Amino acid sequence: MRLSHRLERIHSLSEAWFQRAVGNMGRSVIGDGRNSDQKRYNPGSSNEWDGPTIGMANDMIASEMTDGFHLIVDTMKLNGLDTIYGVAGIPVTDLMRLAQSKGIKYIGFRHEQSAGNAAAAAGFLTQKPGVCMTVSAPGFLNGLTALANATVNCFPMILVSGSSDRNIIDLEQGDYEELDQMNAAKRYAKAAYRVNRPQDIGVGFARAIRAAVSGRPGGVYLDLTAEVIGAAIDAETARKSMIKVVDPAPRVIPSPESIQHAISVLASAQRPLVILGKGAAYSQADQEIRHFVESTGIPFFPMSMAKGILPDGHAQSAASARSYAIGNADVVLVLGARLNWLLSHGRAPLWSEKTRLVQVDIAATEMDSNRAITAPVVGDIKSVMQALNAAMKPGQIKPSAQWLKDLGEKKQKNIDKMAKRLSADPTPMNYHNALRTIRDVLATHPEAYVTNDGANTLDNGRNILDMKLPRHRLDSGTWGVMGVGLGFAIGAAVEMGKPVVAVVGDSAFGFSGMEVETICRYKLPIVVVVINNDGIYRGDPADVECTPTGLGRGSRYDKVIEAFGGHGYHVTDSASLAKALNEALKAGKPALINAVINTMAGTESGNIGYLNPKSAAQPVTK
Repeated sequence: MRLSHRLERIHSLSEAWFQRAVGNMGRSVIGDGRNSDQKRYNPGSSNEWDGPTIGMANDMIASEMTDGFHLIVDTMKLNGLDTIYGVAGIPVTDLMRLAQSKGIKYIGFRHEQSAGNAAAAAGFLTQKPGVCMTVSAPGFLNGLTALANATVNCFPMILVSGSSDRNIIDLEQGDYEELDQMNAAKRYAKAAYRVNRPQDIGVGFARAIRAAVSGRPGGVYLDLTAEVIGAAIDAETARKSMIKVVDPAPRVIPSPESIQHAISVLASAQRPLVILGKGAAYSQADQEIRHFVESTGIPFFPMSMAKGILPDGHAQSAASARSYAIGNADVVLVLGARLNWLLSHGRAPLWSEKTRLVQVDIAATEMDSNRAITAPVVGDIKSVMQALNAAMKPGQIKPSAQWLKDLGEKKQKNIDKMAKRLSADPTPMNYHNALRTIRDVLATHPEAYVTNDGANTLDNGRNILDMKLPRHRLDSGTWGVMGVGLGFAIGAAVEMGKPVVAVVGDSAFGFSGMEVETICRYKLPIVVVVINNDGIYRGDPADVECTPTGLGRGSRYDKVIEAFGGHGYHVTDSASLAKALNEALKAGKPALINAVINTMAGTESGNIGYLNPKSAAQPVTK
């Protein structure tokens, strides 16, 4: 059964359940919300709910009234927010049930952080804010990490959380799960709003949608109090209060002067280079970018989540000589990337102080943030690339033959060196032959999405796992957060309806491993490959146990998914890994491959061990 058909079946069953639960209530409630329909938690009762339920309004309805429950759902549907990723609980459980019964897909998780990561992935892939819904206080805080990560990575996402009543919170009187959630979120989100009246639900969602996708995208927090969710409101007033957001992410057209200046700087270059960031991938300006790169002949390399905008095997790719290209380029076009730690802040020793930069970004404040930008171009990437392609003359911008020759020689030297590593096939496996095997299988499944999570698994996977299509790779991105792999995989599978391979380290798997139950429950076409070396970075030596970076020896992660009805594979060599991955992708069902590699494979902190602080104290000499 196709994923879409399975979700339709879930929706049908949910709608039947909800109709039985509410009886003849239809779209109406009575009272002021708090004292009628609102459910209250009583920790001393045998049943945690001691207040009336929605269904108790059967014989007391006023047909002209509706409530916050329905207004929230109707507003979401009006704006095309058709999926909720979340974890049920007070005070949003019935809201989730109603949403599902009215046709909104609901994907329930085991932890809010993974639900938030799925919503963030949905936003990146679709340019529409993904929605994560959580309970109050602890549930909200669990989702806050994902919200902050979405904001840093510029993924449009809305975290919607129920919250306790304001009059109790503001006087700190000790309500159930009391927390001032909106103010807690402000520091970590692009924007944060609270809805205190049901007639403001439409405005709240409108502001959240616009904030999430306009300008530089990011995470937005929307606080819905329990009182607002259950409150009664006149149906006509409710209808008029809903807002359908029009053009939430308007184009930002670059100035003609900035385009001409950028072309002038690029035309003067002998050794130009293009760096593609994940902002370029998000922009979906694939054809415009490809036309510019191929018509100018400029070498390029992608940041990890920009892989596939042009295929990794493209003749102009300089990815295999990245450091040499950056250090020797005289002009660099930075397209949708930020000069942060991932690009050494644009500074020496990686970068030359003489290099001139042309930076394209939708936020003017990004310019000159780490070094002077010679030609800043402020605009959305699609509009900028259209303008550049239209304004430049044939042959006006081109690299020198010597630059292409020098770069080509450096590329080939590094390619030959890597090929030697990848051709080795030891048993037990190491990172190189395990990931090479996965790469070779994925080459026959270009439609598959890949999520990559871990330390060494991520660092090596970034270089080994080739991508042919844009936006088919998701990883930890700007923050380097570990544990995003399964949440991202679920979001990609639900939104895109294609197979997903989550390539994760054993340590990274531990952050969200219980989401394999979510994968199995919804029968998602996800194959999880756990690269297992019994440790964070690497396992413990045979004569040492329980170091800070060691994990349990011989762990059988394949048994975890089998407990929930998925298919588990345990492999110890590359041939078995290839067979298992091919079989799992062909089946299109939940699977987990426990790929055992050498316990001592891996380096401390992967490729970023230099970030670990060293003592500045000098040893005392006697």
